[in-house]
Amino acid sequence: MASLDLQDDVAVITGGASGIGKSIAWRLLAEGANVVIADVDIERGQKLIDEMNSSEMDGSAIFVKADVTDRDNVRQLASQAVEKFGKIDILVNNAGINVPRLLVDPAGKEELSQDIYNAMMGVNVEGAVWCAQAVARHMVQRGEGVIINMASECALEGSTGQGVYAASKAALYSFTRSWAKELGEHGVRVVGLAPGIMEATSLRNEEYDRALAYTRGISIEEINAAYENAAVPLKRVGKLEEVADVVAFVASDMAGYITGTVINISGGKSRA
Repeated sequence: MASLDLQDDVAVITGGASGIGKSIAWRLLAEGANVVIADVDIERGQKLIDEMNSSEMDGSAIFVKADVTDRDNVRQLASQAVEKFGKIDILVNNAGINVPRLLVDPAGKEELSQDIYNAMMGVNVEGAVWCAQAVARHMVQRGEGVIINMASECALEGSTGQGVYAASKAALYSFTRSWAKELGEHGVRVVGLAPGIMEATSLRNEEYDRALAYTRGISIEEINAAYENAAVPLKRVGKLEEVADVVAFVASDMAGYITGTVINISGGKSRA
């Protein structure tokens, strides 16, 4: 019988120094996995590694400074993980950015620019491609592995002021399905996860809330209230650990026949 046993598995988590990525890292470490935290934030990453390696968890952790938009940098990330731990069993494509902007802003305050478009598509789309490619090479050689793409509930519904972000996350739906078809014969599974409205992280800061409120023509107070009062049947925002729990399950042998699909983690949220 399959179990949630990740003992000695090796997981690479991009954007792992904070937010959902950090929660995932702790969860996998608790299951006995060795984790590679890949992030551009050296200070946060090193602090997290120090905390992890001083804990009583069975697994161990390393930090690798990695810019997921740089293909060569990502290849080095994969090589460092293999050099340290001998293999890669799990990739969590979690790195992402979200900068609220309107397609057209008559006032000229928060209109989408080419730089912001390139930044979001670079991290959210290109980053996922290069990381998956670099890690999948190792997985294909071994004949096993799991790639987990962090999409978003808004990817299929769209989101006012977040058109590029929603589109970038929609790309992960297609990547998940296509890569599952390509890699399945090599024993590699590909699964997407789509969180909905989650508790606050460092990415959901004052500037983000201000920009999002502006794009929707409401106040920051109303934006914060909207997080709590959205059309979520469970009547609450999601917890980061609830996403991490699903990652641990999907990465385990208990999910051995799950591939090519995206799992919603949104409390049942819909447009209704």
